[in-house]
Amino acid sequence: MFDTMTLTKLVGGFCGALLIFLLGGWAAETLYHTGGDHYGDEVHQAYVIPLPDAGAEEEAVEEVAFDVVYASADADAGGRIWNQCRACHAMEPGVNGTGPTLAGIVGREQAAVSEYAYSSAFAELDGVWTPENLSHFLENPSGWVPGTKMTYSGIGDVEDRANIIAWLEAEG
Repeated sequence: MFDTMTLTKLVGGFCGALLIFLLGGWAAETLYHTGGDHYGDEVHQAYVIPLPDAGAEEEAVEEVAFDVVYASADADAGGRIWNQCRACHAMEPGVNGTGPTLAGIVGREQAAVSEYAYSSAFAELDGVWTPENLSHFLENPSGWVPGTKMTYSGIGDVEDRANIIAWLEAEG
């Protein structure tokens, strides 16, 4: 049943399969290898896209002051932005999620929800959540309070920040 001829065929089959895989690898390397030394310092650029005024300085974007934007904020638009926040926060007093309740946050002392375990960096904050403070925090949470547990990257648009703060104040 198992003789020398069967063993020879089995070894020959494995050697043939290995040869096909090696030849396939060589063919693929030949097709897709772009040449050059991959470890050298010389880099060849395939093409250049010319940009108009590439060397000119960008025009300075004039940032509008937050209090000017906040004066005309739309709380209804802030309610739509709230959907990003509701995954971690609640608006009901005493109901904490991953983050503390935001009920009455505008004008409230910072890190003042007694039922919530703030990070040590946040617990050391002293002050009141004014609309300006909220705007700075919402723009870059980890930049304004290094060490915060809030992993949200922030809201870059000043109008969106003003709208959500107006909504928080109206709902609060």
